[in-house]
Amino acid sequence: MTGLLVSAAHKSSGKTTVAIGLAAALRARGLSVQPFKKGPDYIDPLWLTAAAGRACRNLDLYLCAPDEVRHAFDAGCTGADVALVEGNKGLYDGLSLDGSNSNAALAKLLDLPVVLVLDARGMTRGVAPLILGYQAFDRDVRIAGVILNRLGGARHESKLRAVIEHYTDVAVLGALHEDPRLAIDERHLGLIPATEIAQSRERIDQLAQAVAAAVDLDRVLALAGPAVARSVPAAPPSATGGRRLRIGVARDRAFGFYYPEDLEGLQRAGAELVFFDALAAPRLPAVDALFIGGGFPEVLAAELSANRSLLADIRNAVEGGLPTYAECGGLMLLARSITWNNVTWPMAGAIAADVLMHARPVGRGYVHLQETDASPWPQRVDGTIRAHEFHHSTLVNVDPRLRFAYRVKRGHGIDGENDGIVYRNTLASYAHLRSVAGHDWPARFVAFARAVHAGHHHASAA
Repeated sequence: MTGLLVSAAHKSSGKTTVAIGLAAALRARGLSVQPFKKGPDYIDPLWLTAAAGRACRNLDLYLCAPDEVRHAFDAGCTGADVALVEGNKGLYDGLSLDGSNSNAALAKLLDLPVVLVLDARGMTRGVAPLILGYQAFDRDVRIAGVILNRLGGARHESKLRAVIEHYTDVAVLGALHEDPRLAIDERHLGLIPATEIAQSRERIDQLAQAVAAAVDLDRVLALAGPAVARSVPAAPPSATGGRRLRIGVARDRAFGFYYPEDLEGLQRAGAELVFFDALAAPRLPAVDALFIGGGFPEVLAAELSANRSLLADIRNAVEGGLPTYAECGGLMLLARSITWNNVTWPMAGAIAADVLMHARPVGRGYVHLQETDASPWPQRVDGTIRAHEFHHSTLVNVDPRLRFAYRVKRGHGIDGENDGIVYRNTLASYAHLRSVAGHDWPARFVAFARAVHAGHHHASAA
């Protein structure tokens, strides 16, 4: 099996559209492509999953130890012909001064060559020192080739190819000319998810055709390094004994932000996942617990609000003590209302607070959380959690009697100091958790739900 990492000189270079096109074009050749995305992200993985036909997995050097990242990569590659890792931001960008969580660090950890996507608008001879600088900055990073993007035409492409060939030893693997038809629309928090776009398959096919025509795929495959054959430890055994707990999971155009590892963790812990469409399902299915992940409920607020029977079921379930976990968009659905662009839509009303959308991000990036005594299913021995948040909303008119599961040490959360509203048997927060080593939240949530149904835990009134 071979693999490569697709990165860029800087953010917004067209890296994601190139990665989607590569995944789809290689799949069209009959290859099994395993996509990965570096860092915390839900939206790009939805597109990469659709393009490759295999679930995209995230590789996060901030939330996970290096050995865990290697294991996740090796396990994800099982049965694949090509591993395609899409980086985030620029090749050398990252939180740490030493670059230990950069795309370059990930490429070195996994021993993958890098394909650099360059936004070449307005560039000619200046492309050479850019490439040479990226090569010289870290000689342990193998830049196997570049794909030029957003070119002004054939003459522009010819000049760039001549400059790169004359001054560098880096291969030009392809050149994409500026074409607005290939762009995927963006809004707050990034690209519009593939699950919301009715023509997403058509757009992916267009990208595949454009990449296949403009990029030398044979050369890409020849330059892709052989993925190191490492033994993959056996997956932890699934929980045995007793019936499987039915956990309802909202998954639709409004809610689609789920990590595969988290859903697999719930199943390993003894859960049967029951997916439902919060926009169309008239009733909540018969479940023992509920998980509502993130998404864009504000964009589909009118449709969600119109589904009054389901919202009433959710509110009654929370009030009745159904073990419930909600992340970001899920928290917004549980609130009394969502207000965006001066329009207010009623929501489930299970949480005594209202959601107000803002034009600029409120919380974005990694968070550090310290658990409080109110946490219904504690995560770690030391009570410290690393997670991430992406939201443009705040909660207003919050009932002062509500308790919080977390104190925010880094990030924003609900009010800059607290996150994780605890009400009855519900935990609802802006933070997105990840099932990583030493932080198996799915197993703890399932165990909590079992304790509730066994009568070993009683819901709190506030």
